[in-house]
Amino acid sequence: MKVTVVGAGNVGATCADVLAYREIANEVILVDIKEGVAEGKALDIWQKAPINLYDTRTVGVTNDYSRTAGSDVVVITSGLPRKPGMSRDDLIETNAGIVKSVTEQIVAHSPEAIIIVVSNPLDVMTYQAHISSKLPRTKVMGMAGILDTARYRAFLAEALDVSPKDIQAVLMGGHGDTMVPLPRYTTVGGIPVTELIDADKLDAIIERTKVGGGELVKLMGTSAWYAPGSAAAQMVEAIVRDQKRVFPVCIKLEGEYGIKDCYLGVPVILGKNGVEKVIELDLNEEEMALLRTSRDHVIEVMNVLEKLGK
Repeated sequence: MKVTVVGAGNVGATCADVLAYREIANEVILVDIKEGVAEGKALDIWQKAPINLYDTRTVGVTNDYSRTAGSDVVVITSGLPRKPGMSRDDLIETNAGIVKSVTEQIVAHSPEAIIIVVSNPLDVMTYQAHISSKLPRTKVMGMAGILDTARYRAFLAEALDVSPKDIQAVLMGGHGDTMVPLPRYTTVGGIPVTELIDADKLDAIIERTKVGGGELVKLMGTSAWYAPGSAAAQMVEAIVRDQKRVFPVCIKLEGEYGIKDCYLGVPVILGKNGVEKVIELDLNEEEMALLRTSRDHVIEVMNVLEKLGK
């Protein structure tokens, strides 16, 4: 198995490192536009192999997409990171051009690849990759739900003083302030979370989750990378190993939840063919209202992209 990670910044390098360490692929190609960066980080990861005992070969290249030929899965992390005071939407024009160029080059060399988008603004960059690749919707998806759900579960684990391993949750909608955490589908060791925490504390955790990315930008001056990189690697693993994992991922909806032609995070079954199935939950009126609000926000940004003619 061969996996390519485009973008050797913090997120891309973390993703490549996790893929190598967990031996998810035989070969990981790291691509970047800056001379020597991908080569250096890939070499560093490879030199760690004798220490951490893995044999995944990591190779870095500068803008040489021919080296990515025959990739089974491609993770796109390239683009400008957020800076303090900058929303994801501010990034759209520049990052849309980058994602379009990257996607076209990837598909030219790996026409059967499954594409995972991490670049922000996530939902709209997934849209860009989908239309640029001309691949079926099941083979082009965005990584956001796993990251957002992980933040939600981490905050809950801290508040409840329990292991994050025992917390399961579902989160839907766009990647940003209009995401839709679902307490009704959140459990701790099989116990509904609403039986273990007061409503006001749970509401505070949900609000913190919605701005989880912004919290880290304020602290560090740039976007997060350990959790996003690991989340993307987890999606790659589910595909490469045909695990049939149930994850929230961003995909083009074609009537599910009464929504069409919009890229939103929803629970899916992820396996060797990409999105094997979109799972439709029986949402109540309040949950559906929140999902529609999220849809409206994403469509607004999609319209911006369309006006840019990318």
